[in-house]
Amino acid sequence: MDVDKQIAALQADLNAAHHITYLTGAGVSTPSHIPDYRSKNGIYNGISESPEQILSEETLFHQPAKFHHFVMENMYFPDAKPNIIHQKIATSCNKNGTLITQNVDGLDKKAGNKHVIEFHGDLYNIYCTKCHEKISYDSYKKSYLHEKDQGIIRPGIVLYGEPINEKVLTKSVEKIHDSDLVIIAGTSFVVYPFAQLLAYRQANAKIWVVNNTPVPAPKEVSTIIENAEKVFDKLYI
Repeated sequence: MDVDKQIAALQADLNAAHHITYLTGAGVSTPSHIPDYRSKNGIYNGISESPEQILSEETLFHQPAKFHHFVMENMYFPDAKPNIIHQKIATSCNKNGTLITQNVDGLDKKAGNKHVIEFHGDLYNIYCTKCHEKISYDSYKKSYLHEKDQGIIRPGIVLYGEPINEKVLTKSVEKIHDSDLVIIAGTSFVVYPFAQLLAYRQANAKIWVVNNTPVPAPKEVSTIIENAEKVFDKLYI
């Protein structure tokens, strides 16, 4: 089936769905000029240490300057704007859906999505690990130490080795289970436990994947191998 016919079939399923859950990853934000993680232009390319080491609780507390430098140089893009994928998903979710995203850039909320579950947290939820006071991005940019009590400041993202928030996990499972359509977009779908969420779908739920490359998914999944931006641009939502 050619791509236009696949998009038409996806459109028909979108129109018929009662509740849609979107599962998204870094490929949704690359059109907003936010690099992904592991591609040749990704933030992990060319670093001497493994991301599992740099973005860990151990580095945060024992080498805070290194941690701070890495996230500031590679992960924060405060001027980035939502693109057509964020906007269309926001419109869809505000009608009859939920977004569960691996992205930590906050662009889905900027697009006006009122039904977002940020599975791995939010870079702009910044706080002092000592007193738990909220810290502005501008303050964090200047220093990783809280002026008031010298506590180490961190972004509220899930670091390597840290568990996913239990409430986030429970809510994500519930939303997947309640959906008759699941759309996976812009993710290689290999990071766990995110990729495991599909196991909680209803047996009759339709599943679509929109991604540049194939992803590991059950055989009954419909896949559009194409740039997600091009696909979402053609959808009527």
